Amino acid sequence: MKETLLEKVKGLIEKRMNTSWEAMEAAKNSANEEGKSSAGDKYETARAMGQIDREMNGRMYEQARQERLLLEKINLKETPATATFGALVETSMGFFFIAVGAGIIELNNKSIMVVSPQSPIGQILLGKTSQDTFDFRGKTHRIISIT
Repeated sequence: MKETLLEKVKGLIEKRMNTSWEAMEAAKNSANEEGKSSAGDKYETARAMGQIDREMNGRMYEQARQERLLLEKINLKETPATATFGALVETSMGFFFIAVGAGIIELNNKSIMVVSPQSPIGQILLGKTSQDTFDFRGKTHRIISIT
């Protein structure tokens, strides 16, 4: 199950990368086209806005690329003893995959929250072992298993 989950997360990150890349290219092309048809201050404003859009999408692309590189470091052959990067953690409140912030993924009729180690729940889970308890949002929960 963990291998399929990892592939789904990678696919989601790839989609983010492609969307950011396409938006970056569209912003560049839009700024270039605006420059051909405008004059004066309007031209400069359009070029500046295009540059801002391109830079923002470039940052989003780079963040997704870095997340993709992090996912490549997950060793599926290893079963961690504690909740760590790359661990699938089953808790009394649901499943968590500690990797990158990617939201909820449905797999085998289960909702799995894909969280980064820096997220609030990721920070709480890190280092915990099976049967440990933890408090989250005013409630106590238990770790059932870690794979």
